[in-house]
Amino acid sequence: MAEMGIANLWRTRLRAALTILGVVIGIGTLTSMVSFGTGMQKNITDVFYKNDLFTSMTVTPQKLNISELTTGDISGIGNLLKETPEPLTDSILNQIKAIEGVEIAFPEETFPGKLKIMDKETSTNIQPFPAAMGRYYPYNNLLAGKFFPDDSARSVIVSWELLKDLGYLVDAPGIDYEMTHEDSLKGCRRISPDSLIGTTVSIITASINREIARNPLGIFLDRNFEPFREVATEYKLIGIVKPRNTFGFNIFRESAYIPIKTAGTIPRLNFSSIWDILDKDKKEGTYSSFYVRIHKIEEMERIRKEIEKMGVGVFSISDQLKEIKLNFLIMDSMLGAIGTIALIIAALGIINTMLMSILERTREIGIMKAVGGSENGIKMIFVTEASFIGFIGAIFGLLLGYGVTRIANQIMNRVIPEFDEKIDLFYFPLWLILGAVAFSVVVSLAAGLYPAIRAARIDPVKALRHD
Repeated sequence: MAEMGIANLWRTRLRAALTILGVVIGIGTLTSMVSFGTGMQKNITDVFYKNDLFTSMTVTPQKLNISELTTGDISGIGNLLKETPEPLTDSILNQIKAIEGVEIAFPEETFPGKLKIMDKETSTNIQPFPAAMGRYYPYNNLLAGKFFPDDSARSVIVSWELLKDLGYLVDAPGIDYEMTHEDSLKGCRRISPDSLIGTTVSIITASINREIARNPLGIFLDRNFEPFREVATEYKLIGIVKPRNTFGFNIFRESAYIPIKTAGTIPRLNFSSIWDILDKDKKEGTYSSFYVRIHKIEEMERIRKEIEKMGVGVFSISDQLKEIKLNFLIMDSMLGAIGTIALIIAALGIINTMLMSILERTREIGIMKAVGGSENGIKMIFVTEASFIGFIGAIFGLLLGYGVTRIANQIMNRVIPEFDEKIDLFYFPLWLILGAVAFSVVVSLAAGLYPAIRAARIDPVKALRHD
């Protein structure tokens, strides 16, 4: 019966080809749409996993829960106004470090300063880092050089973007940056990373003039007295961080990094933000937040609860993981619905083809029933035809969808300037390929079911009289 069904399609190959073409377009549309949604999800979640964002958290002083405001519960506002959250201390930091499963924890502090490399100077924020951060992305895969050997090294690591601001366009494998007219006007020049590694970097910071404490009265008599003074300290440039791409994500947005103990020796104003200046009660050895990295994502909930017992707030990207997946599921469903509409239209074409086939082969069906052909056997012929149309349409539809997405990906990578490096915006996982084939066959079988039942019910006497 199966061979007979395929043979019948071959006899009407032009009509069958047009019907299959409808399925091809439907499956091609469906897979290309869904592959775009899955591609976006993969790019974003891969970046999160690559940066270990699902195994890191930020610890802050306990504050009002924002969700209370969004739900209309303002009972916590009074408490917030009455008392200010206690700042984080070294004692809390040591307790966090002692928790089993915590790999690294350190204060998130930045301080403003100027960096001078050779004859160029720019303002930036400087991030103190422990040397242990060199084990993690992106600091374990620098563009050039190496990470800090220890927490007291007199060395600096800078980002590719900072060097660009200074006028140095670092050329390296994988960087395809074309110098713009604005870059030329700013005096930018191309330079190899080897010519920068090992050079002296001056970090210029502002500090309070100690004469204020020594002679508080005399400073008002001296018109030339400056309450702040700049201090320059010299370090060696040992590493360059790779440029960020479009889908890149880095919670540390600063452009210069220095060992955490070395940072403590740099004369500077003791604040990292304007809020620290306004906070008159801010004490030495207190911090606004801690960065904590754990060993496994499975340990996140346990460690989080232990930290929260210390009376502090904890935020992690992993808290939003379910919501992120839900949003992508909604987007994939909407994109898939568009492709499904095209496939439903193709199913109508299958029904039309099968019904036309019944009209043309009514006499043939009558002869088969007259010589003992069963209704199930006749149904099997039409079911085979429908499933064959669905299967062949799915195979060529996948090829069409893949080809279209490859072309679209090339065009988008060329047209959109924000894509600093080639990004695959479409993704064809195995479940999408197998699901597309199964979905196409099921829809085709459903479309061929009514014609098959109708063919099986034909009266053989009337069929033999049919011209």
